[in-house]
Amino acid sequence: MKEKVASEAGQRKPLWVPSAEWKNKANVTRFIDFVNRTHGLNIDGYSDLYKWSVESIPEFWAAVWDFVQIRASRKYDKVVGDLSRFPGTEWFPGARLNFAENLLRFRDDHPAFIFRGERGKSASMTYRELYDTVARLAGSLRKMGVVAGDRVAAYMPNLMETAIAMLATTSIGAVWASCGAELGAGAVIDRLGQIGPKVLFTVDGQLYKGKEIDLLPNVERIAKEVTSLERIVVTPYVKERPEIGNLKNAVLLGDFISDEASEIEFEQVSFNHPVYIMFSSGTTGKPKCMVQGPGVLINQLKELIIHTDLKREDRIFYITSPSWMMWNWLIGSLGAGATVVLYEGNPNHPDPGAMWRLAQEEKITIFGCSASYLNFLKTSGITPGKSYDLSSLRAMSQTGSPLSVEGFQYVYAEIKQDLHFNSISGGTDINGCFGIGTPIQPVYAGELQGAGLGMKIKAYDESGAAVVDKEGELVCEAPSPSMPLYFWNDPDFARYKSAYFDIYPGVWRHGDWIVIHGDSGGITFLGRSDFTLKPSGVRIGPAEIYNVVENIEGIADAMAIGQDFKGDQRIILFVRLVQGFELTDELKDRMKKSLRKLASPRHVPALIIEVPDIPYTFSMKKVESAVANIFHGRPVTNRDALNNPESLDFYEKLALELKD
Repeated sequence: MKEKVASEAGQRKPLWVPSAEWKNKANVTRFIDFVNRTHGLNIDGYSDLYKWSVESIPEFWAAVWDFVQIRASRKYDKVVGDLSRFPGTEWFPGARLNFAENLLRFRDDHPAFIFRGERGKSASMTYRELYDTVARLAGSLRKMGVVAGDRVAAYMPNLMETAIAMLATTSIGAVWASCGAELGAGAVIDRLGQIGPKVLFTVDGQLYKGKEIDLLPNVERIAKEVTSLERIVVTPYVKERPEIGNLKNAVLLGDFISDEASEIEFEQVSFNHPVYIMFSSGTTGKPKCMVQGPGVLINQLKELIIHTDLKREDRIFYITSPSWMMWNWLIGSLGAGATVVLYEGNPNHPDPGAMWRLAQEEKITIFGCSASYLNFLKTSGITPGKSYDLSSLRAMSQTGSPLSVEGFQYVYAEIKQDLHFNSISGGTDINGCFGIGTPIQPVYAGELQGAGLGMKIKAYDESGAAVVDKEGELVCEAPSPSMPLYFWNDPDFARYKSAYFDIYPGVWRHGDWIVIHGDSGGITFLGRSDFTLKPSGVRIGPAEIYNVVENIEGIADAMAIGQDFKGDQRIILFVRLVQGFELTDELKDRMKKSLRKLASPRHVPALIIEVPDIPYTFSMKKVESAVANIFHGRPVTNRDALNNPESLDFYEKLALELKD
């Protein structure tokens, strides 16, 4: 596969090339002009800009601060302390600012939120209304004794009320942590039980696939086990006035929020003051609690305004949940004054056209989704571009897991031809992206357009040498502002260092297996490096198999694991079939021949097995680790962290059968 990747370099044709008009209108073009003026430079194009951003890190982040207009009551004394102190770099020492104040800078009648629910529930809110509502809720939190540094948590769906609670929390300097309503009670307790929140914002229930789901029993269990809670604030969503008498210290949102109009007293905090606590997926143990500061703000505004080209007139949408960092990223769009479109429910209910009707009706301009969502559309034969008016749509964003070459081609063939397709990749850890694009670069099938500005990333081979046009570990050689301040209850940085710095001291190892292309600067993601397959010692990224197999007619989804077997490792490939297809010997043979031809003989699995479902996290990442654990006789922890934990029952029975 390594030879194949290298031999193809320079032979690809772009799927999309931005016109001169696209480039001239782009925010990144304005940023280049700004940098050239302020620094007397002659930067020409993205590659020049990126090179400067990682060679002149303090100057770059100072330019971003000014360009995205960070609001602060006191500006920083210097941009960064010691860049060689990694981890532990101090960013913008001396600055005093407030996270929420930067997202509430607009206070006019421009729409801030448009909400749509699965059953047609809809609502909207202007920036003026948003500010007033946040002010009243912040006043209520202060009145009950919430102060800077206290933790406030959510167990909520993707509602406007969730974002309002986050903004009210951070406006007073308290720390926000959220769990989506799709999580089970055990998963929420595993997360919130570690951080001791004072207040929990929650909801009576949610709607999913046309069914009402009562969440109050989960909330009762959470309330009993998270003993730090002093107040539970319930938003009525399924019922107008739900019965909450069984919940201790509970109150409905309408009864909790103040009726008195007021101004927000934005608590001014330092740049190392916690804003968010983000949780890892928890599929391999208790979730890590990653504490992040205002560095999230400057990095997300960089990604939204400079990379995503977000403007005031845009309507931006992402299929997401408050469990996933893409929710935090999406809400960051308020800092650009854009309109954020929120959707709560199953994106394919009542049919796979649901999100495209939403895009048509709400005139969405930037549409975000996961690779699994696009693969579902592709294998289901859905053609949004033919069925819906997508004239407003100018950009799409995709993340969650690697998207195949054919997935990229599907976007341009069946959704829209003249479109900036911005595939992105990063992590909860940085609440942002390592790889991302801009509308002044061409789009190549199967590639993210390049490294994010200020992100000094490389691909390292097994000896720790940087490689191009070869597979390697994604590493970041320099700090960036949105990296965690620390992990919760990790005073000596032991768990932090173990998570990212145990392999390459002083270099962040992210855990992704990638190829950086020398000709385009683009990046192909091959899956998690922790789950690379190693038949006969040859490292194979699972996405290399998925990219071939999932494009064979009849294959809806696939998952590959490596199983220790007779002193080596064998690849087991699990496939979910399109309805009406059978896993015949002919179909198996077609998969094997395609893998041998398009990848290598090492990619051919020893076993191919049909399965009813593939396990996914709530952020739509395949969970190879859970299935690998089952086949190696290891326990699977935190099933509540999976979107479909019941899928593992089949693998447990299968592992016993194969053992016999």
